[in-house]
Amino acid sequence: MLFNSLQFLVFFVVVTLAYYSLPWRGRWVLLLLASCYFYIVFVPAYIVILFATIVIDYYAGIWIAKTQGRQRKWLLIISLISNIGILAFFKYLGFFTGNIVGLFNEIGLTQAADSVNAYSLRVLGKVLILFGQQPVPSFNVVSTILPVGLSFHTFQAMSYTIEVYRGNQKVERHFGIYALYVMFYPQLVAGPIERPQNVLWQYHTYFKYDFENIKAGLMQMAWGFFKKVVIADRLSLVVDAAYNHVPQQNGSTLLVATLFFTFQIYCDFSGYSDIAIGAARVMGFTLMENFRTPYAARSISEFWRRWHISLSTWFRDYLYIPLGGNRVGLSRQYFNQFFVFLMSGLWHGAKWTFVIWGALHGLYLIMARWRDKWMETQGLKLPEEKPWYQTLQVVLTFVLVMLTWVFFRANATDDAFQILGKIFTLSWNEPVYSPFNGAEMAFSVGLIALMLLKEKFLFIIPTRNTLAFAGVFLVLSVLCYVFGIFTANQFIYFQF
Repeated sequence: MLFNSLQFLVFFVVVTLAYYSLPWRGRWVLLLLASCYFYIVFVPAYIVILFATIVIDYYAGIWIAKTQGRQRKWLLIISLISNIGILAFFKYLGFFTGNIVGLFNEIGLTQAADSVNAYSLRVLGKVLILFGQQPVPSFNVVSTILPVGLSFHTFQAMSYTIEVYRGNQKVERHFGIYALYVMFYPQLVAGPIERPQNVLWQYHTYFKYDFENIKAGLMQMAWGFFKKVVIADRLSLVVDAAYNHVPQQNGSTLLVATLFFTFQIYCDFSGYSDIAIGAARVMGFTLMENFRTPYAARSISEFWRRWHISLSTWFRDYLYIPLGGNRVGLSRQYFNQFFVFLMSGLWHGAKWTFVIWGALHGLYLIMARWRDKWMETQGLKLPEEKPWYQTLQVVLTFVLVMLTWVFFRANATDDAFQILGKIFTLSWNEPVYSPFNGAEMAFSVGLIALMLLKEKFLFIIPTRNTLAFAGVFLVLSVLCYVFGIFTANQFIYFQF
């Protein structure tokens, strides 16, 4: 079920009213059933996959908690392999098979390539039939059968067994509560990726009706809807027109489209997070902050402390630190950082464009650390306290991040390199071709400026004063209705 749909608005109102009408013992049942319905609206059969991971991790947590020694470690490994195996099969089978087949063809092993391709498609076809889907003719269309939000709830499930193993989370013996931890509908398909110690206890808590929480939650939802349907989906019209027809575009058009995508993806994803966090807050639940004005960052490392915080901290705690983090030699630290960002890129999608996107961020971080080390040995110091230098840092970081978004959005690596080539060789007198006229382009830029002012410089939308809340909420709602682009645009991160 898409957040930006009338169906969701009806669903949200009905579920919230029912939630506050029930005693605590009935609330978790309502939320679990509502979350199941929310998920099966996409593809009903795929809830079986979600249920399988829930059962595996629920019992793995219990067994880990009551065992000692190496057996605990093996139970954790079995749980992780099960989760990663399901994710790898549905998300990466086509990617890895395609690359193996391509390699075999390149070195002349065409028969082996055909065999690998045919066998993999046969296995995938049998699994799809089990879920009531039609077998796909090639791996080029495998992405169309990827269970929505699989990467998000897989990572959240893994964090539970890891934290139980580490002793940071008491095992959850209530199966329904644990299932709700994985399936809670606001965050089910695109996060935030929560830790069990942050939210599991909340599902055991009776939250009383709190009008201040409701106002704050509704306002955050309204702002999230505004960012999604008014800003992100409007910018997507320019972005899609350019990125889906790269050979026909000039450098100026692609530069504007890339700039627009930089804000589209932020408004799209942070808009989803605002709606999710706000919907949870209306019912009394507190989810973690997922974005903190990332385009105001002064370095790439700071950008990743502000962007998709739940994922970046997940990789830090469960991959980077176990690899040795900063406790190892400098060359190993460089490897750890680069490897983590490669995995982050692959997590986002089974395409080389995402891998390159992650690799670029890893290289940025390595280059920044190498620069700092070199300057330290030379006794040099940057003018960090100077306002002009701080501004320069923000601009440079923004440009570096924007250039990586080219690979994130491009349909193929060839398109990405062609886009960058045209951008870096553009003539400043080139016209910008877009589906918008001058007034619409100016309006879009104005929306971006308004969003930046609100989120960084201007104000926090009032909710304490009920009259002010009602006025601002009404204005945002009217703006969404009048200026929103309602074409059932799926949130970008749903595909992950």
